[in-house]
Amino acid sequence: MAEQPRVSYRKDGHVAYVTLDRPDVLNAMDLRMHSELAEIWDDFERDDEIWVGVLTGAGSRAFSVGQDLKELVARVENGEGPSTFGSRGKPGWPRLTERFALAKPLIARVNGYALGGGFELALACDIVVAADHATFALPEARLGLMAGAGGLFRLSRQVPFKTAMGYLLTGRRLTASRAFELGLVNEVVPADRLDECVDGWVGDILRCAPLAVRAIKEAATTSVNLPLDRAFATRYVWEERRMHSRDAREGPLAFVEKRPPEWTAT
Repeated sequence: MAEQPRVSYRKDGHVAYVTLDRPDVLNAMDLRMHSELAEIWDDFERDDEIWVGVLTGAGSRAFSVGQDLKELVARVENGEGPSTFGSRGKPGWPRLTERFALAKPLIARVNGYALGGGFELALACDIVVAADHATFALPEARLGLMAGAGGLFRLSRQVPFKTAMGYLLTGRRLTASRAFELGLVNEVVPADRLDECVDGWVGDILRCAPLAVRAIKEAATTSVNLPLDRAFATRYVWEERRMHSRDAREGPLAFVEKRPPEWTAT
């Protein structure tokens, strides 16, 4: 009997829903899940009809608790060598945390524990919406491991450095409200309002021109560490496409004609 997929992938109009689907182990990520995710992210990038994605975990207990440690122990006992930053050469490469040119926006719907690699996935998303019972942490130091999927690098860029070091060096957990205070989460809501809140963010993104959204994401992420003069002088792939697109003409025209714009992503 074939095993059930580790990830659920569903498309609804211009939205893709990606669900880590191992609720019995709090959506821990094994190598098979990473392989399935790689195919999904390839399709997400390739499908011109998809304009935004939502990433979540099955069930109400966890977004994901990160790496499947039982599998890791078995792999090490079978002679697998040590690893460090990144996933090159491993199943599922490039994983979401290393898809630095992914231009379509991603919303993380965090509905419980987001620990280790789960937190790293959320940090790699553009918008994070969390249930009020959500918990975040990078506990790798307590396990003799490293937040090698970018958690170390992203956390130290997304919050003040001393704050990041406090969490990285201790593995301490952040509540949803603390993550919101630090700017790691865009909105915190009661669990029964989580879907409604995510739908609101999705709807607001879909009201925007998809090529403009991609150009904004690309320019913001590419330029964040550049001096201002270099940021202005840099050429951005998606901005070149937006500049010459039909949608760049449609937006102002629709405003003048007092009607909703009809975006085509062309």
